[in-house]
Amino acid sequence: MTPAEAAKKIAEFLGTGEEEAEKILDKSVVAGELASAENAEPWIEERLKPNTVFIDEAGYSKMCIDALKILKNTAATDYGSSRMRDLGQLWADMTRGYLGELAFSLFMKARHGLDIKLGHERGTLEEYLPTDIHGIVDPATNQVRQPNIRTSVKSTKLNGIWLDIPGAQFGHSDAHILVKLGTGRDHLFAFFKSISVFRDKVLKTGRDQGQITEAESEEIWNNLPSFTRIPAYISGYVPKDASYSSLSYDGKKGKKHFTVTSWNGPIVAGDTDRIKRERRISGNVKFEGIGEFAHDSGYLFSTGKLLWSDSDWKKLVAKL
Repeated sequence: MTPAEAAKKIAEFLGTGEEEAEKILDKSVVAGELASAENAEPWIEERLKPNTVFIDEAGYSKMCIDALKILKNTAATDYGSSRMRDLGQLWADMTRGYLGELAFSLFMKARHGLDIKLGHERGTLEEYLPTDIHGIVDPATNQVRQPNIRTSVKSTKLNGIWLDIPGAQFGHSDAHILVKLGTGRDHLFAFFKSISVFRDKVLKTGRDQGQITEAESEEIWNNLPSFTRIPAYISGYVPKDASYSSLSYDGKKGKKHFTVTSWNGPIVAGDTDRIKRERRISGNVKFEGIGEFAHDSGYLFSTGKLLWSDSDWKKLVAKL
């Protein structure tokens, strides 16, 4: 299978464009999920397809509403940074995070028969930070019990390669899962279009007030993104109780700079300086696709280091 054939197959499965599929494939190779684009078929058939679910409009709608429930009780800064977000951005970010949690629950139900309940109730971020799974449904009694371990679900874009756990968060949960979501930047707009918020409210107001013509309204409507089901690739997880070494990294050295493509454990202040000394780098140490993270301490994992096989998931299910 050529890289172009692999990208086409990925695009058809995920419902993305081929250009986006090429990025997904390239980044997966860089992160070590597969050895090369020429050898993509086993990765597609054995990892990508089995570990992917799709979120429909009903699921998206519920996550939007769930995010609204606690929106006013959530800090406007990114966790671990000082970047401020307005209410709309905060809502979009929280919805995206909830979509990742929903995707994981769909995956657990479909692949492993585990019915889990998410912690999407009114409350503060601190109340729900340690675990995103708040209940397990006993199939025999249909009663909800507490999970036996705390599980965190993080989300990134489809071509993302990092499970980034800042500060002391790694110790707060027993397992950390990474979900790659095909939401893009316009997921809320696409959803609003699907429920006619723009046509029946915003654009109608413009027409009624004489600000736009019918033709202009229709053109704007047609140019807005349309909602399609969202692919979610549950790329793997890391357990808290495994053994991790400091400065466990790999990457590629350029003429001047060094790009980190693999990491598997703790990251602390001064690590990039140590890499510069070890690799004799005159320039900067950067992380693939990110450049720099907003923090310099925590835990960091590239997707090639995550546990993802059927037997790995069964081990996690047994602990839950």
